[in-house]
Amino acid sequence: MSDSSSLDEPKATVSHQDDVRAEKANYNKEALLKPKMSDSSSADMEDNTYGENEANTSGDGNVLGQYSVKQVMQMGRHFAQKHNLPNDDDIFARAAALARDPNKFDHMDFLSEHERIACYDEINKPWSSMTNKLIQIIAASAMSAAVQGMDETVINGALLGYPKAVGLDGGTERENWIQGLVNGAPYLCCAGFSCWTTDWMNNKLGRKNVIFFTCLISAISCFLQGFGPTGAPGWHYLLAMRLLLGVGLGPKSATTNVYLAECASKQIRGSVTMMWQLNTALGIMFGYVFSLAFFHVPSHGIGGGLNWRLTLASAMIPAIFVMIQIPFCPESPRWLMGKDRYMEAYEATVQIRPHKILACRDMFYQHILMMEEESLQLPFVKRLQEMVTVRRNRNGLLASCVCAFMQQFCGINVIAYYSSTIFKESGFSDLQSLEASFGFGLINFVFAFPAFLMIDRFGRRYLLLRTFPWLALFLLIAGFGFWIPKSNNDARMGVITMGIYVFTAIYSFSCGPVPFIIAAESANLASRSLNASIFTVVLWGFNFILSLTWNSMLAAMKAQGAFGFYAFWNLAGWFMVYFLLPETKQFTLEELDEVFDIPLRTRIAYEFKELWPNFQRSILWRKNVKGQPPLGPHQRLSLKSEEWNDKASAEFVEKAN
Repeated sequence: MSDSSSLDEPKATVSHQDDVRAEKANYNKEALLKPKMSDSSSADMEDNTYGENEANTSGDGNVLGQYSVKQVMQMGRHFAQKHNLPNDDDIFARAAALARDPNKFDHMDFLSEHERIACYDEINKPWSSMTNKLIQIIAASAMSAAVQGMDETVINGALLGYPKAVGLDGGTERENWIQGLVNGAPYLCCAGFSCWTTDWMNNKLGRKNVIFFTCLISAISCFLQGFGPTGAPGWHYLLAMRLLLGVGLGPKSATTNVYLAECASKQIRGSVTMMWQLNTALGIMFGYVFSLAFFHVPSHGIGGGLNWRLTLASAMIPAIFVMIQIPFCPESPRWLMGKDRYMEAYEATVQIRPHKILACRDMFYQHILMMEEESLQLPFVKRLQEMVTVRRNRNGLLASCVCAFMQQFCGINVIAYYSSTIFKESGFSDLQSLEASFGFGLINFVFAFPAFLMIDRFGRRYLLLRTFPWLALFLLIAGFGFWIPKSNNDARMGVITMGIYVFTAIYSFSCGPVPFIIAAESANLASRSLNASIFTVVLWGFNFILSLTWNSMLAAMKAQGAFGFYAFWNLAGWFMVYFLLPETKQFTLEELDEVFDIPLRTRIAYEFKELWPNFQRSILWRKNVKGQPPLGPHQRLSLKSEEWNDKASAEFVEKAN
């Protein structure tokens, strides 16, 4: 019999506030830790061929790996007992043992044949084993992204009509700035106001309720955009309605990916979370569809024209679909557990996992790791402070902000907002410009699908590093195409269109989906909503800057200089990602704590030393290139939470009695 002190761990560099320590100290240890040796079949399950001292083989930083099977089973039983969860057939004890070493399920005699099959399917057939409720969550949540996507392109189509209706078609510098302000108004509101409400709204309402109410605001504001007057009051009204649209877009964009990431298993989390970008691309494509559909609609006596009004109002359609679907989806189990609503979390987890053993395993393991984090009830100011002072939070936020910045300054939204005017400048007519823009939207949607196959197989960082140089190249090709004389118009239009289309195709499976996935993965539960808020503030802030400045940049730098400017940022983005962004694939959200807790100087020094070996592997195609050992999480020696320190001695004292 080993002494429980052998389970002590080295001191971790984690910031725990005094009130958090007090809360943990006052935790009811007895209710959780006191063994119930009368549990049915306890002895039989623990005396199995998968021995109590069997080594953990998960190799992924599993915090339970240094405890025996018996100890972990005890923890599972008393977790269920404390929170009044149904523990039929001692399922939480068996689920806890499974959580200790999930890859060795086929050696666990205490699992039934059906439970082993469920474990196998989760790893090897993750898509076919998804439940209907998880599919419903994916469909409802991801469709909310189409609201944002449609707005980006319906305003693009409306640019061919609304400036004349509201007196902004003179081409003066003032009118160019006002157009940029109106186009970017939702994103100004997101960055300046609405995104900062995300944390408070999530804390009070939960994930799915935030999505519902923000879609309601988006639907109303999109509908009202079509009722503005003409002349100067018209752009004032349109500006106000688009600012209102930003009230809906900000919290929704910050919440949806968190909701998806918290509901998906780690095997498919990247692919599920990228549904946001896929449906943003779907919204972009349908925005062009509606722009084309309403292009020839006559005014029917309505001042300023009817077609652009219908185009702007059409962005309400996906928001209505979300409002119909989301009330029937379960709430995020992680959010419910953070609110100490464990029975509701259990019911939700059972709905989104294909087998009850997997639901119990995930609940137990999430609870274990959540105890390492600060409470959700900490004041906003304190959590905001710890986004900077706590290394794990700071590194995660930096990764999120780098991705948010690069998604905007790679240049994609210049094309999304102004493709009609860009194509018109290259030589297309108004209708041809919209048709070419629809081609951009279609490519953006279709080429998002390869990311499903690559995002969890190759990784997030891999996709960015492999594609940034190509994004820069094809932006330069598109920009330099404007030097072809208009007398050779076919070649001019062909080169510009080819550059834009290939750039868009590459973006769609790399810099498009990855930033939202990183934002959803890079924070622990206590700071997840706040991290997502700051991510979207950066995202929409630079989106607004891009939208506001493009017309003036185009006038000052011409198309060649403007495209070259964003090509430069793609090259700069490669270095930022290489040195600052860790790989996050195949880790649970809780295990990523250790990935982001690696000191930034250590990561930069490591990656600098790996530059030459990586160049040999990737560019020179050399094999057997010697490099440094992987820089990643190592298995923790034990839990940091004081609540678990006495569990071994509690078990043995009970046996002695």
